[in-house]
Amino acid sequence: MISVVVADDQALVRSGFASLLETEPDITVVGQAATGAEAVQLVATLEPDVTLMDIRMPVLNGIDAITRIRSLPAGTRTRILVLTTFGLDDYVFAALRAGADGFLLKDTTPADLADCVRQVHAGESVLSPTVTRVLIDDFLARPSNQPAHPAPELTPRERDVLRGICDGLSNPQIAARLYLAPATVKAYVSRLLDKFGVESRVGLVISAHRAGLIQDW
Repeated sequence: MISVVVADDQALVRSGFASLLETEPDITVVGQAATGAEAVQLVATLEPDVTLMDIRMPVLNGIDAITRIRSLPAGTRTRILVLTTFGLDDYVFAALRAGADGFLLKDTTPADLADCVRQVHAGESVLSPTVTRVLIDDFLARPSNQPAHPAPELTPRERDVLRGICDGLSNPQIAARLYLAPATVKAYVSRLLDKFGVESRVGLVISAHRAGLIQDW
């Protein structure tokens, strides 16, 4: 079972997320928090596999809560999935810098929410297509003081997987698009991370832009 803590200051939203996740046979909600401070305390006590974290909460906001959780011994174990109504650049980058493993907007469907919990629990980084677009737009809006980075040599299939990542697709979604096994896609993603010398899907998206690959698509 994947243990989850749900943190959101709105009781109806919080209980709704918890109820949705509890319907899944492999997910159990072990705690709910109404503030960021409560979330930190629950993670320290319960050591959940995944923490579902809102951004705007009283006492301690979600960004600061993530930072404190990451400083806890138990905080290195839990995977943090940020879920918010806000898709603003500052929130995206602040959450990722603080140590979030995924970032979804609250218009995510229940099925996608459960799948994303499973994906971050499995060690993947999750970004919704909307958030991926925010990252791309932010990168393109910045004045470039660096020349374009040459792309590493990629196979056609590696290019297909990279394109899926840049489209904001998860590994299972890329697998369905390309008629591959999810484990095969995961292997391709690991290979792409090595080739580009980055540590996350965010890095892959930015590197693809710097290399001029996405313009070719």
